[in-house]
Amino acid sequence: MLRRHIINITGRAGSGHPGGSLSAADIVAALYFKVLRHNPSDPKWRERDRFILSKGHAAPLLYAALAEGGYFPVQELETVRQINSRLQGHADKTVTPGVEMSSGSLGQGISFGIGAALAARLDSLPYRVYVLLGDGECDEGQVWEAAMAAAHFKMDNLTAIVDRNEIQLDGWTEEIMNLEPFADKWRAFGWNVVEINGHSISEILDAFEKAKSFQGRPSVIIAHTVKGKGVSFMENNPEFHGKAPNPEQVKLALKELEK
Repeated sequence: MLRRHIINITGRAGSGHPGGSLSAADIVAALYFKVLRHNPSDPKWRERDRFILSKGHAAPLLYAALAEGGYFPVQELETVRQINSRLQGHADKTVTPGVEMSSGSLGQGISFGIGAALAARLDSLPYRVYVLLGDGECDEGQVWEAAMAAAHFKMDNLTAIVDRNEIQLDGWTEEIMNLEPFADKWRAFGWNVVEINGHSISEILDAFEKAKSFQGRPSVIIAHTVKGKGVSFMENNPEFHGKAPNPEQVKLALKELEK
């Protein structure tokens, strides 16, 4: 259902980022409908878990999850990227219920997440913080400065998830900036690392349980995914990182997803 919303959202708007939204759909579905402690009727509940969408261009996915989760009517998804809509191309926490961080510039989510996690510690609150990053986003130096800080402060209430779909705006990640050995980098920075198939709900849920029970260090889940997952002509296709489907492609994509 989230994937169908993503196609409709980007197709109707004529712009947006379907590829990286589709690749992370299983992760976000698991979070919002199984893992997160949250209350759509009280979005500012102090003890809620925080979900930070660091890869802010995946806003169509976040909006789909928030709508299906009850934060605003599903029909409002039809207004994405329209003037005066609460649902802009990148999420805005000042206007959209359930959004924890205004996004746009990449690389900032873990820093924001550390602040939220430290606040939980200072306020003696039990919430956890989850930050979703793109693998191309990990080219940003701020990601690694934050990774170092999170380990230093032993932020075991912080979990990062990397959508490792191996494609970013300009092409394949390894051609633009080789990230490997990716898991070893996180370990060297002091993080507990869990690698999974990012399209297996059972592996995703198990990884979140492992992260929740691990003490003394932050955890990162490296989720191996397929860019554009679920739509054959979008899968592993860099073209659909930031290109919306045309009306005919919307029909084809929805037909595939409805199978």
